[in-house]
Amino acid sequence: MARPEKVATVAAIAGKLRASRSVVLADYTGLTVEKMTAFRALCRGKGVECKVVKNRLASIAADEAGLPILKDHLKGPTALIMGLQSQVDPAKVAVAFAQDNDKLVIKGGLLDGRFLGPAAVLSLSKTPDREVLLAQIMSGINGPARSLACATNGVAGALVRAIDAVAKQKAA
Repeated sequence: MARPEKVATVAAIAGKLRASRSVVLADYTGLTVEKMTAFRALCRGKGVECKVVKNRLASIAADEAGLPILKDHLKGPTALIMGLQSQVDPAKVAVAFAQDNDKLVIKGGLLDGRFLGPAAVLSLSKTPDREVLLAQIMSGINGPARSLACATNGVAGALVRAIDAVAKQKAA
């Protein structure tokens, strides 16, 4: 019979896995307690949650969350870095920290129920933030209208200058 605290832990992890927009798996072997604490603080600052649980419990939670593909990658010490608010923040935080600390190794990740390899997680980390993407979209939408307004304004300005030149010429 399962102990109640383990059942509660599995239920909590499964709930977070279901609610997560993306998950990154990282091997933290060799990280000191101070570095792991700094990593968790960095995660909290970005709205990302870093959980270290036993692989057996994480495997059961993955089944409960409907993510059986996750079980294949739960080997060795594994940290689950879950993004409850953003799809790219877990990858950004993990990759940025791994660049400064070679002991943190990205194993892969999950995005929309699909497994991503370490290279795909690296690519995901280079995706701009939501606000930047929205600004780029708005710029793309606004660009043609702005070009049309500038062209129309240029024609009208040229007409006004020509009329002004003719008026000055007749006045002289």
